[in-house]
Amino acid sequence: MIFTSYGFFVFLIIVLAVYRLLNYFKFEPVAKIWLILASFYFYGQGGKDFLPYFVGSVFFNYIIGSTLIVTEDLRSKKFLLVLGLVENLGLLGYFKYANFFVDNYNALVGGNLSIGKIILPIGISFFTFQLIAYLVDCYRGETKEYSVVDYLLFITFFPQLIVGPIVHHKDIVPQFQSQQQSKFDRDKFFLGLFIFAIGCGKKVLLADPLTSFAKPFFANVSEYGFFHGWLSALSYTLSYYFDLSGYADMAIGMGLLFNVHLPENFNSPYKARNFRDYWRRWHMTLSKFLSDYVFRSVYKKGDKSFKFYFAVMTTFFVSGFWHGAGWQFIVWGIVNGIFVCMAHFMYRRKWSLPSGLAWFLTFAGVVGTRILFVSKGLRGSIAVYRRLFDVSGFANMGLSEILFELGKFASYNAYTILVLIIAMGIGFFARNTREITEDFSLGYKHAVIIAVLLVVSLIQMSIVSDFLYFQF
Repeated sequence: MIFTSYGFFVFLIIVLAVYRLLNYFKFEPVAKIWLILASFYFYGQGGKDFLPYFVGSVFFNYIIGSTLIVTEDLRSKKFLLVLGLVENLGLLGYFKYANFFVDNYNALVGGNLSIGKIILPIGISFFTFQLIAYLVDCYRGETKEYSVVDYLLFITFFPQLIVGPIVHHKDIVPQFQSQQQSKFDRDKFFLGLFIFAIGCGKKVLLADPLTSFAKPFFANVSEYGFFHGWLSALSYTLSYYFDLSGYADMAIGMGLLFNVHLPENFNSPYKARNFRDYWRRWHMTLSKFLSDYVFRSVYKKGDKSFKFYFAVMTTFFVSGFWHGAGWQFIVWGIVNGIFVCMAHFMYRRKWSLPSGLAWFLTFAGVVGTRILFVSKGLRGSIAVYRRLFDVSGFANMGLSEILFELGKFASYNAYTILVLIIAMGIGFFARNTREITEDFSLGYKHAVIIAVLLVVSLIQMSIVSDFLYFQF
């Protein structure tokens, strides 16, 4: 069940209506349980086979975390933490990486070991991070024991369950425990509806058309030419941003419908002028998790520069491997790590480039790394790079002939080019969702925007595709 589907809209209306009614009649505990059950149902629609594992893992982590909080013996606490990490990483490793390791083992030794096709459970990468953060904080003594209901709301709250934003228990549980949470807040409700509509528009009107255009090229590179390749590369770069930020906006908007603030996940990343800044703006909750639980585990304040750069590379290696079971993701992580190290190196020495050049190089790096991310393996990404820089087809053509071919290509693909131009204008120059909603107050203009975006999105929903990050 994806957010931009008719079935989900019906689900959301029913869940929200019952939740509000239960709170209105002062059945707050029942309202929380209703929301938990609805969240489990939501997850089950996308992963029925994995639902028992998910439920078991969630309760297992609650038992481990609660025991960690009350245990004082350090050796016992370490054992419990290791047990919890093994369970979480074991499930993630089996479902996401088992085939990757088997395939590489067979390639290395010439074997034919097979474990069959393993289906990746939806959202496993995201809720695993939340569970690991919870256990580590329990071990560190940075959390208190929560009721099972509040804990389950933190883990299973359906708006952020599948693709994030990745939430932290310290940010979410106190909101569900607050006496204000059950009260209807008109301003929050309509702000949430506005943000939800923006996210829906991003996904349906911008991301999906660009993704639909780009996918065939990356699936069959040899069948397409130079112009098609560049338009596809740019389309995928923009579509990934609007797809994932659209999902985040919809999640944040739905959170506000339930009176819950979810963390911001994007801050105009394509306006960045170096990769250090880019990763502070892109998928911010993931970057924060990696910084808190990977980078800071390697680098401590006062360590030498080598340790700092090593920690950066370790963090991005983990990020790359987390994103997918393939060598292209590992290379993607390493390349991003190198770019971030370069940006830090320049920052520490107070070196700078002209603003326009810095932005251009950063965005070019984003496009180049996105190609690694979306191609069919490393060989596929090499084939894409070759196609983008293969101008042999123009060898016997004059400038006028090249311009004619470009014009013909543009006329055949005018719709995609128009959508791309609009997407680039929004991504490069427009205010982002947070900036738009900073001084939100419901009025005629906002009501019209909500209505138009939702109506147009609903009309297009019969052809909506899955969110791109569902595969992770």
